[in-house]
Amino acid sequence: MQGIDILLHVDKYLSVVIQNYGVATYVILFCIIFAETGFVVTPFLPGDSLLFAAGAFAAIGAFDVKLLLLIISSAAILGDLVNYSIGKTIGHKIYEQENPRFIKKEHLIKTRHFYEKYGAATIIIARFVPIIRTFAPFVAGVGEMHYTKFISYNVIGGLLWAFIFILGGYYFGNLPMVQQNFSLVVMAIIIISVMPVIIGFIKERRKPNNSEA
Repeated sequence: MQGIDILLHVDKYLSVVIQNYGVATYVILFCIIFAETGFVVTPFLPGDSLLFAAGAFAAIGAFDVKLLLLIISSAAILGDLVNYSIGKTIGHKIYEQENPRFIKKEHLIKTRHFYEKYGAATIIIARFVPIIRTFAPFVAGVGEMHYTKFISYNVIGGLLWAFIFILGGYYFGNLPMVQQNFSLVVMAIIIISVMPVIIGFIKERRKPNNSEA
């Protein structure tokens, strides 16, 4: 049970993981981020907070920040590619089931509405929204979003997500005020990072209406 608790809250136990596994912690982080983004049944794994915490540990020398950015970005991008492929291959069968095993149907429906609202930009925006992040590439695969377009948005979203949270933790994670209000700081970063994308998307959506008017 303790092992499961550490897995679900590895962001809080990261110092223990580093002490016990050393360099192998890079592999553990890769696997967690890959699973969180790559498998529809694992939205409960830590994401934003884990990246922020890893960045904070990189600042005190526990990780090489450049290697950490490379590993986490790769895990996020590859995870979404796998998730997209799963959605494209068997997604329709899962949607047809009234109560699919291991997956909450309401999460799929919520993500589909999110996708209908923001279109392809969902792949970027969803990176900063827990739960939606795990289901967005799956829904894109079900909707047969063009592969080239998906890869473009996937790479942009994966890099933004990794760099914003890891560098946020690297530069600010060890400040006393941040450590005392960790959850609030992570939430603030999510809001700030998503706002420019949403604003830009809204402006693009308004352009046709203005031209028609």
